[in-house]
Amino acid sequence: MAERIFDEKTLRKLERLTIIANQVRAGAIKGERRSTKRGTSIEFADYRNYARGDDLRRVDWNIYARLGRAFVKLVEDEEDLAVHLIVDSSASMDWPRGGERDQHKFLYARRLAAGLATIALSGGDQVTIAALRGDGVETWGPLRGRGRALGLLSWLEDRQPGGAIRLNDALAAYARRAARAGVCIVLSDLMAPEGFADGLRALQGRGHELTVIQVLSPDEADPVISGDLKLIDIETGAPQEVTVDAAMKGLYAQRLATWQAEIGAHCTRRGVHFVPLVTSVPWEQVILMQLRQARVVQ
Repeated sequence: MAERIFDEKTLRKLERLTIIANQVRAGAIKGERRSTKRGTSIEFADYRNYARGDDLRRVDWNIYARLGRAFVKLVEDEEDLAVHLIVDSSASMDWPRGGERDQHKFLYARRLAAGLATIALSGGDQVTIAALRGDGVETWGPLRGRGRALGLLSWLEDRQPGGAIRLNDALAAYARRAARAGVCIVLSDLMAPEGFADGLRALQGRGHELTVIQVLSPDEADPVISGDLKLIDIETGAPQEVTVDAAMKGLYAQRLATWQAEIGAHCTRRGVHFVPLVTSVPWEQVILMQLRQARVVQ
């Protein structure tokens, strides 16, 4: 998965970026992040245990010579951030089946998560990734350090979509188990009959600063099917007979636009970043352009 996600040029671009915290405070455990606060000094502040991927130039070799253990020097204007990446792994994300592989929603969401995690790990932030499934929540982390990237990519590669989830309940379950508040980015198609607002509220209630990235495939944004059809819900198996003609497509487009406008309005009221996207847009462009414009990364 690492080879398929990152070429060297893209990796270098990602490593120059930083996850932005506009509301939540960084944690007491310090890392490589440069604080945006003014007037702070760069004097020695503390030590922490060396983690694979840390800059060897910051190891205190005198302590290592005495104790045989490596410690990294920290300075007062450096602080890390807890970054939480939540990926919807329900069956509805397993689409489209066939066709252009790069437009598959779950693969696309994992690529976005991998790119964002690489940014965070490169900045010394603490990263946790969660895969929401019908049978529970699977997590990687919390871990930090550039050296963790290959393990993270391997973990993401092994995840598979499946089952039905109640998105509200799954998000609330993650909110209860996450130890540190931080920047929390949810990647989902948001196709949850019971909604997602309560789950977002639960995450905010634990102090997380939220971004919601809605991932839709091109045929969901602009269906190409037509005629008399029997549609099957990919999660529940429930059938629905429909006649798809020009009028029906127009109504679908109108309702999709209304739905996304309602999501956007709700997120704006709650102080949540909302980024709707279609998987035909290259995933790295989403990070380098849309998420920068939304002030999620810089």
